[in-house]
Amino acid sequence: MRGFLVSSVGVTCAAALALPLALSAPAQARPPAVTSEPAVPGSTQSLPLAPLGGERALGSGALEQGLTRRDVRPFSLVGIVWDDPAGELRGRVQVRTRAVGTGHWSGWQDVDTHNHEHAPDPGTAEAASSRVRGSTAPLWVGDSDGVEVRVQAEADARATAAGDSLLPRGMRLELVAPGADAAPAGARPDVRRAGAPLGLARGDAQAHAPRAGALSTAYAPESADTTDLETAASGEVPELASNVIPALSQLETEAEFLAERPAGDQRVKPHIGPRPRIVTRKGWGANEKLRERGFVYSKRVKAAFVHHTASGNNYRCSQVPSVIRSIYRYHVVSSGWRDIGYNFLVDRCGNIYEGRAGGVAKAVTGAHTLGFNTDSMGIAVLGSFGKTKPSKSAVTAIAKLTAWKLGLFGVNPRGKTYLKSGGGNLYKKGKNVRLNVISGHRDGFSTECPGWQMYTKLGTARKAAAKYQGR
Repeated sequence: MRGFLVSSVGVTCAAALALPLALSAPAQARPPAVTSEPAVPGSTQSLPLAPLGGERALGSGALEQGLTRRDVRPFSLVGIVWDDPAGELRGRVQVRTRAVGTGHWSGWQDVDTHNHEHAPDPGTAEAASSRVRGSTAPLWVGDSDGVEVRVQAEADARATAAGDSLLPRGMRLELVAPGADAAPAGARPDVRRAGAPLGLARGDAQAHAPRAGALSTAYAPESADTTDLETAASGEVPELASNVIPALSQLETEAEFLAERPAGDQRVKPHIGPRPRIVTRKGWGANEKLRERGFVYSKRVKAAFVHHTASGNNYRCSQVPSVIRSIYRYHVVSSGWRDIGYNFLVDRCGNIYEGRAGGVAKAVTGAHTLGFNTDSMGIAVLGSFGKTKPSKSAVTAIAKLTAWKLGLFGVNPRGKTYLKSGGGNLYKKGKNVRLNVISGHRDGFSTECPGWQMYTKLGTARKAAAKYQGR
């Protein structure tokens, strides 16, 4: 990986975080069935699915769609989208891919079809956009240049008798290439002077860099697992010494927070955990031309929802910037959202990444937990954790991130809170729901996310986050 330029966003007073809602960009027309965007870093191939039959069918008598084995331009992430954003894909999706260079075809891999619960809240401008589509979760497959896909519907007796399928209309296979790392090699970090404004709602060009001496010049994951340390020793893990918001000690974090308070504010010293190290959007190479301009905010952050990306565990930490760029492009270009859905992402090495733009210290409204995106933040751990346990590094990163971010808003990670439902399959719109401050996605929506193995670790994260806050 190449070196990155430095940028930084500081901590702001919670009272200053509520900003006017930004207006969404005008709705754009739905793209044609086959699209490609060579003019910007990365690309998306969109291929319409066709009926399948014979030996390619997953089960006898089932109506299916898919694509036969074929050559395509290089890609690294796959997913299925369809026309109706409210429609569900009730069935099974499997893909096979051919690795670039070796020509080896993988076995059939399942794609998680339960992705509609990761979406903008009903009734919002983002949800109402004509660009929004239904979609599966994305699956990271690595550098590939061949693909085969099959989709089998779940049909009840009435649907079978009618000769119809429960598959949604307009299904297309999305093949996403993340593009090369955009940051130039050998870039030197800038230095933020004392007193520079903190916590800006900004694009990367408006970001402020960290103070001198705040950055380590080597990649050093905190509490890394043995496999991650072996990866680091082998040279596969990139140096992320630039384009990061540096970690601050407890005293430094509290000092920054107190310095940003309005004159005359005499409230007692808050419980805020140390600010963790965060890789910025520029750090993972976000193409800011993809997303809509402007930002949308809630009044505060009262809760954190933990997710898994369901994109598989077959990635190295050195590949994470590419994985995030691919998910970002899939959320915006393929699913039609205004930006990546999550506020933060965490990898298995414990690195934390800035997600949706608008300021890491601010109450940015995401598209992560359908019905509960207001007054909350979404943290997605890269991987699938239905059967696989998350790394200790990832759980620790969740604890550190929530200790800091929730602390800015005076929230106890071990506490309970109330959020008003925007509408979903567990709670009707307008219902005040009592939730853990650190909740799993399944607490607000009937879903497997964040996977049972991750869900069982949330108690550990709550306890650790409270300890980091000094409670």
